[in-house]
Amino acid sequence: MTSPSVTTTKPQAAAPAVRPQAATVSTPGHDTGLLLLRIVLGLTMAAHGTQKLFGWFEGGGISGTGQFFTASGYPAGDAMAVLAGLTETLGGLGLVLGLLTPLAGAALVGTLINAIAVHGAGAFFAPEGIEYELLLTAGAAALALTGPGRYAVDRFLPVLRGHRLAHGALAVALGVVLAAVLLLVRD
Repeated sequence: MTSPSVTTTKPQAAAPAVRPQAATVSTPGHDTGLLLLRIVLGLTMAAHGTQKLFGWFEGGGISGTGQFFTASGYPAGDAMAVLAGLTETLGGLGLVLGLLTPLAGAALVGTLINAIAVHGAGAFFAPEGIEYELLLTAGAAALALTGPGRYAVDRFLPVLRGHRLAHGALAVALGVVLAAVLLLVRD
């Protein structure tokens, strides 16, 4: 028998779980590291581009680089020299400034995939190997995926202010696809 003074109570609903917010990875050290990587990688690639376009830094210029592209099996060697030179110069400068970083990094990834294909994968270590090109490719892809950090022009562009992995992943995928298309037209 139950007593009328005993009442059954429903269990109270648990308070909604509070999810801890993801810790931001944007610290001054992180942002400074990304800036250093962007400057070194970007200026290196921009210098390679100016070798192709203007013959600076003992480069071949459009004519010499075009002959190299033709000998490497690409059609329209001079046009390919201009395309590669502009991609490297503008992609490199984009990284230095942190401007359209996912696209700048992806453009360099595509160009460097072609450089690796032309250079061949017969060895890993320099001078015959691909270690240098592979390192540049990985750095460009990493910047496209992580974003430029706080010290970048992208911070002033609403769509890129809060970098998203999806932007970087789509840009890198585009760079890889375009690199593959160029490799398909190569003899």
